[in-house]
Amino acid sequence: MNLKDLEDFSKKIPGKLLFDYNLNKSNWFNIGGKTKIYFKPENLTDLVDFLKLFNKRGKIFVLGAGSNVLFQDSCFDGVVIKLGKNFSKLSILNDKIVIAGSGTQDKKLSEFACENSLSGFEFLSCIPGTVGGGIRMNSGCFDSEFKDIILSVQTIDSLGNVITIPRDKIRFNYRECNLNNDLIFLSASFKGYKNDKKLISQKMISLKSKKEKTQPTKIKTGGSTFKNPVDQTNKKVWELIKSSVPLDTRFGDATISEKHCNFFINKNKATCRDMKKLINFVKEKVFASTGVRLSLEIILVE
Repeated sequence: MNLKDLEDFSKKIPGKLLFDYNLNKSNWFNIGGKTKIYFKPENLTDLVDFLKLFNKRGKIFVLGAGSNVLFQDSCFDGVVIKLGKNFSKLSILNDKIVIAGSGTQDKKLSEFACENSLSGFEFLSCIPGTVGGGIRMNSGCFDSEFKDIILSVQTIDSLGNVITIPRDKIRFNYRECNLNNDLIFLSASFKGYKNDKKLISQKMISLKSKKEKTQPTKIKTGGSTFKNPVDQTNKKVWELIKSSVPLDTRFGDATISEKHCNFFINKNKATCRDMKKLINFVKEKVFASTGVRLSLEIILVE
């Protein structure tokens, strides 16, 4: 991949464009090699110009909070894009509609809605990701998902064209949507309903308390490793793992959380190879024991 024109471009923009950038500190697992290009645009103009210049020369991966991402140990032969602070703005429209940049943390969106007495966003206080990743995965918890509150998404394609997509053109399923993987999400509009601010805050506190009692926090993890197999069994994935896999299984420093067995942990210096061995071992054991085929919820970037 010829990078001379991108090197020249990097000198003209306020955003950060780096080469051979180490990714292991940019995700919650603290795992991964380098990426050939790392781009953090500060504004939409720089992003459009970059995409037009890059012109599909390689793979593009958009990194949000890095809370559910597993990068390979070798170099990612493409560009990792991390949207800057200007893609994390929040505003309110007509009292009930919130416009959120795709780089906004889910919990910040939840807090902003609470400040404006808008309910329906409380579950977001428990999701450690960003709006963009939440849309892509239809993230959710406690019986609520992104699909329940979203009105439209503003996107940009790999050639720099900006496109707005209304909710009725998006098909959401469990932990996925049908929007093209080539689209980069810029912002989205969400609709809530008016409620007492104190009641909203109390619900957020209650949900966060429930989460902290059952899920590990402040460790090197990627959140839920596998999706719940909703079409194959009425059991939760953690129940299948608990009944099928020795919970002290480890490969290198890749281990299973003692608090929630669908959370895998990097104890110290686990590699992607270690984590993939653990993932595949658990999949095989669960299938052999129950006949259920598990699907990854974390994003494996190769």
